[in-house]
Amino acid sequence: MTERAIRVRQATTNNLDRLDIDIRRNRLVVIAGVSGSGKSSLIFDTIAAEAGAELNETYPPFTRNRLPKWTRPEVGSIDGLSPVIVIDQRRIGGNARSTVGTITDAWTYLRLLFSRLSEPHVGESSAFSFNDPDGMCPTCSGIGEVVRPKVEKFLDRDRRLDERAIVLPGFGDGQYWYRKYAEIGVFAVDSPLREWPAEHVDVLLHGRRIASALSDALPADYEGVVERFERIYLQTSDTVSEHKRATIAEFTHSETCPDCRGERLSEAARTATVDGYTIGELSGLEIPELRDVVARMQRPEVRSVVTALLDRLEAMETIGLGYLHLARATSSLSGGESQRIKAVKHLGSSLVEMLYVFDEPTVGLHPHDVDAMIELLGRLRDRGNTVLVVEHDPAVMARADEIIEIGPGPGSAGGRLIFQGSFDDLVRSDGPTGRALRAQAPTVPTPRKPAGRVTIANARTNNLDDVTVDLPLGVLTVLTGVAGSGKSSLAAEIVAQHGAITIDQKPVSPNRRSTPITYVGIAQILRRHFARITGAPEGLFSANSEGGCPACKGLGIIYTDLAFMDGQETTCPTCQGTKFTAEARAHTIDGLSIADIERLSITDAIDRLDAPAIRSRLAHLDRVGLGYLALGQPLNTLSGGEAQRVKIAKELRDATEQSVYLLDEPTTGLHLSDIARLVAVLDDLVGHGHTVVVIEHNLEVIRVADWLIDLGPGPGRHGGQVLYSGLVDGIGDTATGRALRDAYRGRA
Repeated sequence: MTERAIRVRQATTNNLDRLDIDIRRNRLVVIAGVSGSGKSSLIFDTIAAEAGAELNETYPPFTRNRLPKWTRPEVGSIDGLSPVIVIDQRRIGGNARSTVGTITDAWTYLRLLFSRLSEPHVGESSAFSFNDPDGMCPTCSGIGEVVRPKVEKFLDRDRRLDERAIVLPGFGDGQYWYRKYAEIGVFAVDSPLREWPAEHVDVLLHGRRIASALSDALPADYEGVVERFERIYLQTSDTVSEHKRATIAEFTHSETCPDCRGERLSEAARTATVDGYTIGELSGLEIPELRDVVARMQRPEVRSVVTALLDRLEAMETIGLGYLHLARATSSLSGGESQRIKAVKHLGSSLVEMLYVFDEPTVGLHPHDVDAMIELLGRLRDRGNTVLVVEHDPAVMARADEIIEIGPGPGSAGGRLIFQGSFDDLVRSDGPTGRALRAQAPTVPTPRKPAGRVTIANARTNNLDDVTVDLPLGVLTVLTGVAGSGKSSLAAEIVAQHGAITIDQKPVSPNRRSTPITYVGIAQILRRHFARITGAPEGLFSANSEGGCPACKGLGIIYTDLAFMDGQETTCPTCQGTKFTAEARAHTIDGLSIADIERLSITDAIDRLDAPAIRSRLAHLDRVGLGYLALGQPLNTLSGGEAQRVKIAKELRDATEQSVYLLDEPTTGLHLSDIARLVAVLDDLVGHGHTVVVIEHNLEVIRVADWLIDLGPGPGRHGGQVLYSGLVDGIGDTATGRALRDAYRGRA
């Protein structure tokens, strides 16, 4: 009998090179390869996309319109698929109402428990929901915070009213709101506010909220500046424009709700208890503590609820999230934490023959915690599912049933199957991954001498326990420790106390028109170059101007809204996806049109474009390992790791003043063979006099750091202490120290 498999034939999605592959089902399969080789194109954009699209088609149009949208892959055929569950690293949305409890359904079970057992009895489970009018705090509408105006920023007291003493947008000299104050005959328009009686300033700001003799002189419809600001900016329910959002960010601040103290719930829900605990108190406990309390709430009438809640809590602890609490906002979770939170829902699932797809599930995990994630993947497989994992960690590869390597290089040099087999065979193979696994550890350089030190003093953010520690300047420092130990909290203190520049993994640009060409500032140089050589106007060589294809408006794609069906993106038939008009494409330099140049990789462009200004600006992107990106690739398609490296390249190009740079796990998405390149880039920043601080779990990066600050000993309330600060080779018996010794025992 033929073994069941997912059979992919002639896949050409993105850079896949007419790929044929059979992937055996009901196994844990790791897909490896260098950055940009086509791993995600195969697993996410081809296999998962086709599985998702085919499942959606089984639903009626009304339902389909509310399901996730999938773009059909470019592939000859795919067989052997099953319903897919994608568990990626995208951070769980920044919705202010989303918490660890709501996203895992643990809060649902907890409020159901309280609705049956609480004293006094409050009502149904909706009475304990901060997303329901029955249960939310009326003051903050269930958010836990209220937005307050920064009244002290509203006025420039050294100016007169006719000199824009009211600095809010729209209140300037001669504008509508200005006249509401200047023309009523109450205020001294021609005197600086600093010379006004305090009572007059108070009335200007707060109107009749202030008991004042001026009240009788005020028009009946008078609003103080604060009242008007609150009405216009804080009390409207219409769509908030970018301009309005920027004004709110500048002139307001958030503070804990004075009524519910951040618990989000109504007074009745906040005060009801079960076994002496309020629901707010339980939501603030770390997962192991909450589990122990819930386990004692054994009543026959709620036994099934308790069992379901305990299953959720135990799953969270199993995958290394025991340091979280249910009230934690999901917007504060890292990408790795978000991915593990998403996995919690599936651990207790009874579904079998599913297809699970993970994107680097060990991101954000200390080597000490990786085994728990591998156990999770194994449990999903053992229940009769197929688990596909894009991963660079050798520890995960070693436990997989099969390894598939896509490559051999990035971009157009990849997209081919170069290995499929066991981990032992992979180590002996001649591909990039096999060679990297066999490589000897590089010689550790002599630590650089600090150029001075600054002190992070009395840090108490999150779980930090009044930490004071010195940070050396002019060197590479790595912050280490198990997940939840306080690394990110200490990094936040470095930013707050010393103005560090954060180079994070957030998208570089949400705009599809932003590309490496526009980002590094060579768009105008290219247009001038073509115009000078060909004699055509510069605008002809811009896809955003007269050179843009009119059919797709210079985007290269046509989006068709299919009403109740999924919208469809298709390559523009007029320009064949090139973005440019036929006239623009007709002009060439050395055989290359402007559209051809957009298709060049960064590395190829450096070789082929004879223009020093272009080469020098692209060199930094190539140096950080992004040479495989096409010059015209939209930056909104980059992964988090790629986006971070783009920002590093920008700092390498633009940084002049000596600064403190903070990077959060820059090895995310990097193949083993690219780690040395990243270290060289960080060394380059240090070499220019900058201070580089890196939150990192990768042992290769930790090993070559000049200084190490290790936090712990555990996560959450069990962490928040500096266990060690010093040279790497002096670290003692901590989780990081043990991981370093275990990894390099016997290696050169």
